Amino acid sequence: MSNCCTPDGSCQTNGAQSTTTAVADSRTTVYAIAGMTCGHCKATLTKAIGEIDGVLSVEVDVEAGTASVVSADELDDAKIAEVVDEAGYELTGRTA
Repeated sequence: MSNCCTPDGSCQTNGAQSTTTAVADSRTTVYAIAGMTCGHCKATLTKAIGEIDGVLSVEVDVEAGTASVVSADELDDAKIAEVVDEAGYELTGRTA
């Protein structure tokens, strides 16, 4: 698993972002993700998950090790896992 941080635990780059879109009929799925350590991890996963069709918004919580994903329809967990893996992290399951 790759990591965006230096050996001393500091970030190589530190950017944080979230994507937000309000929709009346939406659902939130919370995924547990291992390997996140910094703001760069947050930005990377927010962007990667946010590009999946049907995803309306993403909130990544590095400390909790979770990503809350709001979507119009049920998400394909395998697709989420694939994107998370390609970004260098590990989806370990749903928490909600």
